[in-house]
Amino acid sequence: MSQPTDQRLQDTINDYWTDRAPSYDAYQQRPERRDLDREAWGRVWASALPAAPAEVLDVGTGSGHVACLLAGLGHRVTGIDLAGGMLDLARTHAAGLDNPPRILAGDAVAPDFPAGSFDAVVGRYVMWTLRDPDAAVANWVRLLRPGGVVAMVDSTWFTDGLGSLYGDRPDAALPLADATSIEETAEAMRRGGLLDVTVSPLQEVLELDRAHGVAPGHDVQLQYVVTGRRP
Repeated sequence: MSQPTDQRLQDTINDYWTDRAPSYDAYQQRPERRDLDREAWGRVWASALPAAPAEVLDVGTGSGHVACLLAGLGHRVTGIDLAGGMLDLARTHAAGLDNPPRILAGDAVAPDFPAGSFDAVVGRYVMWTLRDPDAAVANWVRLLRPGGVVAMVDSTWFTDGLGSLYGDRPDAALPLADATSIEETAEAMRRGGLLDVTVSPLQEVLELDRAHGVAPGHDVQLQYVVTGRRP
């Protein structure tokens, strides 16, 4: 029996990021920028999240950059991902911390936790690669306590089309991958049930990218943090 289309696509995404994990992590750990990034991103997340200590779920944690940073800010963090190579790196980074995040295998679209488990759900560069953003946001809302926050960092990375990055992508899959405006991400968060959705440009991060460059194959462009709250 053949796999459902969604599962085949997700497997392709998982394999892609497992293969890319070492180079992706090496770029994030560059010594000339690492401390500057921690300071800048620390300010981004501190302004978006409840005061520490909060229970935070980092969806699509990758190599654990956000999970480890938030743990360093005093939050109780759980990071989930489906790419085995990324999880290995995230666990390695977490192991060296005094307040390590918990790193688990898990699906960003359908995290398997009891309702009301978290004060915040976060992600960086995740929305564009979700197979069903509306369902994901609705599931995150279920996981939040009343008044809890979702904070997603992303941009419009592939305005000319995703191309063959994930192979032969089915029509209508990854609906935010080709977004031409960050408002498309904000609208997905509203449809998922969040209130007071706001989009804030990350000018400080843009200046860091201009000064130090970005990952090979990427362009310098403005990123945003999109936030909303559970009713």
